[in-house]
Amino acid sequence: MIATINAAEGLNGDGTMETINRKLFTEQMLRKIPFFADLTELELLDVEAHITMKRIGKNEVVLFEEDTVNFIYFVYSGKVRVVQTSEQGRERILKIHKKNEYFGEMAILDGKTSPATVIAMEDSEIGLLGRDDFNRIRANNDRICQQTIAVLCRRLREAWMTIRTMSFATAEEKIMAALDQLKRANGVRDQRGVIITMRLTHSQIASYASVSRETVTRTLNKLVKEGSIEILDNKSILVKKDFTI
Repeated sequence: MIATINAAEGLNGDGTMETINRKLFTEQMLRKIPFFADLTELELLDVEAHITMKRIGKNEVVLFEEDTVNFIYFVYSGKVRVVQTSEQGRERILKIHKKNEYFGEMAILDGKTSPATVIAMEDSEIGLLGRDDFNRIRANNDRICQQTIAVLCRRLREAWMTIRTMSFATAEEKIMAALDQLKRANGVRDQRGVIITMRLTHSQIASYASVSRETVTRTLNKLVKEGSIEILDNKSILVKKDFTI
């Protein structure tokens, strides 16, 4: 069951948690979103007033395909995956979003984004901002309009990266391209290379690269033996400096 949480209350919604400070909420969460990064505190409060919070359990649907164009979603905690399902029932992961990330801004702008389902990969807290409220706020603020253009440019680059992943001929190349994309989007650099911070199962990587789970397992083992990657103790993947596609 999905529980609705008022943004001004504790995220557990049971009245026993510490009340969230509204100013802290706007400063720490909304300012991470390019659309709203340059807004004044008063403007941020106006945005915050229109956000609804929901608690989503692991493997529950955050939004169905028909709702994609109606909301921007913010991940306050947890992690979700954006998926499309084939006629054969095979799930393909388009994107994974973790805490402090947002999604749906493309769909809410033009209403034409390809349908996709968003599913919680773990217990998550999600904020929802509806299309009508967003359009009203955006229409009255030049800074939001300027940032909208910047976000569209970045998303276009990400789309090209996805196309690049799918363009490779062999399954191994697709997996390596997927790892390269994941390290760019979710990587932390250290002296050995780049660590993909989110822990993904072989099935999830397979869905991301549109190959079989068995192929992912075989390819990852091969890359480990070659010294191109390393599976760390916490199951994160270290992509080493000499990793090339």
